[in-house]
Amino acid sequence: MAEEQKSLLIVEDDESFARTLKRSFERRGYRVMHAASHEQVVEVLKTESPEYAVVDLKLDGVSGLACVQTLHAHDEEMNIVVLTGFASIATAVEAIKLGARHYLAKPSNTDDIENAFGKAEGDTDVELTGRPTSIKTLEWERIHQTLADADFNISEAARRLGIHRRTLARKLLKQRVK
Repeated sequence: MAEEQKSLLIVEDDESFARTLKRSFERRGYRVMHAASHEQVVEVLKTESPEYAVVDLKLDGVSGLACVQTLHAHDEEMNIVVLTGFASIATAVEAIKLGARHYLAKPSNTDDIENAFGKAEGDTDVELTGRPTSIKTLEWERIHQTLADADFNISEAARRLGIHRRTLARKLLKQRVK
């Protein structure tokens, strides 16, 4: 009897990146669906129940965390990996709380994502660093948390941080955030 094909939903608003991921996973034997927004995720879930999902954290107009929550509510066993250029402790914690199994910073490839699918349990042997967090890292964490809280609205995040919008935009450019 033939092995059943694994199903994967890619939630990514960058069409080129989504197409590349889709092709790569199809070559590995996955049946791949694509959604570019939370609304499209809801539509896909009306007829499909994928085993796996890759969700970009920053979608056009909405946080990918809403998609994680919707996917997890649809199927608590779905193996969800969040992929982001906005890597931060705050969003990683929220993604896991909402049902993601893993969280990867971009750039990540198909091997990284597939390995993350296989890591359903935590790893007690992960190396703990003895180095204290730098001021720049703390600043970036605070900026990113505020940006996420403001639904990635730069003007609102700048207001909450008490800095000028252009200053925040320059800081974000220095971090090379997608």
